[in-house]
Amino acid sequence: MDIQTAKQIRIADFLYSLGYSPIKQQGINLWYRSPLREETEPSFKINTERNQWYDFAIGKGGNIIALAQELYCSDYVPYLLQKIEEQTPHIRPVSFSFGKQSFSEPSFQQLDIVLLASPALLAYRQERGINTTLAKRECKEARFTHNGKRYFSIAFPNISGGYEIRNRYFKGCIAPKEISHIRQLREPKKECYVFKGFMDYLSFLTLRLESCPQHPNFDRQDYIILNSVANVSKAIYPLGSYERIHCFFDNDRAGMEAMQQIRKEYDATRYIRDASQIYSGCKDLNEYLQKRMADRKGQIQSVKKRNETLSKKPKGFRL
Repeated sequence: MDIQTAKQIRIADFLYSLGYSPIKQQGINLWYRSPLREETEPSFKINTERNQWYDFAIGKGGNIIALAQELYCSDYVPYLLQKIEEQTPHIRPVSFSFGKQSFSEPSFQQLDIVLLASPALLAYRQERGINTTLAKRECKEARFTHNGKRYFSIAFPNISGGYEIRNRYFKGCIAPKEISHIRQLREPKKECYVFKGFMDYLSFLTLRLESCPQHPNFDRQDYIILNSVANVSKAIYPLGSYERIHCFFDNDRAGMEAMQQIRKEYDATRYIRDASQIYSGCKDLNEYLQKRMADRKGQIQSVKKRNETLSKKPKGFRL
């Protein structure tokens, strides 16, 4: 994707693909709660005719490239174009309704959140290496109509009532887009494990259960799932209540910059650990889990093949 192609994408559609919907419309302007931080009143505006955005709280604005710079904490244009292109399959022309206005309509309709039970979704979970019991405990199943067609997907809740949704063919969000914060019961915890997405969180739980099946100690710490590196600023405040922070981010530029953002805020007062070294050589924790599964399967097949070969060898005669 080049710069001109990226600029043809409507910023409103791009933000919707990330889980952000406008709060109101004033003429040609759409108003949002800023995707760059947590706020209660909308201060982020999109001019739909010029396809330009402006955030009044920080005094910045521009085109979709400038927005990507803020969302992904980078000014490296090839990287920004790559992130926009990765999102392109999920971008669809959408419209939004505001009372009597008819600028658009909700994209997800007839939404039902039920227990995770679909055989297709459980098969997808198995492909990703996630333990079935853990997946059913942590996730739900979303069934909805989108552009007149019926879909279902794994749904992971966030703190504002929205859901990250994913199946084999689709990755998106049922707004509002937010972080997920899992707090343990009883006394407050001193440690928090931070993940980019819920698949990495489920991968961690699966790996911990494999290594310590009798005592996995899932409740020894709290968890924050960003649901996008663009949400790292939303995690800064809740992370302030912990003494030790363990970050399980992707081994890429965005993951490194998210880590640096947390270090910038708390490095002087908190213990902050970059846990991505555990899965160095892999893009993320889920890829590491899948690689372990493939290696284990290969070892089992190798042993089976060797045993079959030995069983076919002639026994010989005893003198």
